[in-house]
Amino acid sequence: METNHTYTAFAGDRLVVSGDLKTMILRTKEYIDNGENRPILIFEDQTGKQVDFDFRGTPDEVLARLASHPLFAPSEPQAGERSGPGRPKLGVICREVSLLPRHWEWLGQQPGGASAALRRLVDERRKRGNGENSARIARDAAGKFMWTMAGNLPGFEEAARALYAGDHGRLEELIRDWPEDIRKHLERLVAESR
Repeated sequence: METNHTYTAFAGDRLVVSGDLKTMILRTKEYIDNGENRPILIFEDQTGKQVDFDFRGTPDEVLARLASHPLFAPSEPQAGERSGPGRPKLGVICREVSLLPRHWEWLGQQPGGASAALRRLVDERRKRGNGENSARIARDAAGKFMWTMAGNLPGFEEAARALYAGDHGRLEELIRDWPEDIRKHLERLVAESR
């Protein structure tokens, strides 16, 4: 289970709670138990994806069901799945990579062989492009949230263009009249993409 991820629940255009998984679950459950009858939409803030939870029963039962939730249950190898090359105890996963002969030739000449060279290249790229990649991921999360929660609001299309163009001033201007909770949450997501 991702401990650094945060989740936000909305009932209509009203923000119910934003926080870590357990806090969000418990506060949303309390909100539902107090008579909320509007559909609840829950978003993973880091990806903008909607996540569904079963809020039936007691708060402890709701939390206990996380152990079998497809996103939070520990992954287990498929029964009868044959393990291939690699070092499973170290987390090595064997997958296919398609390269041209000149690429394989160059990789074969590197110290440690092709696998070690590929790992070094990936690690170097992750270090250099981490900020740029994080900004893109945050912008995409804001876009997914905006599409779901504001897709029918006035100025949505222009606001989406401004978001993806990185024109934050124009975006703020376009969303000024949107419902307050949607606007503030979107602004928070956009701030993470800067």
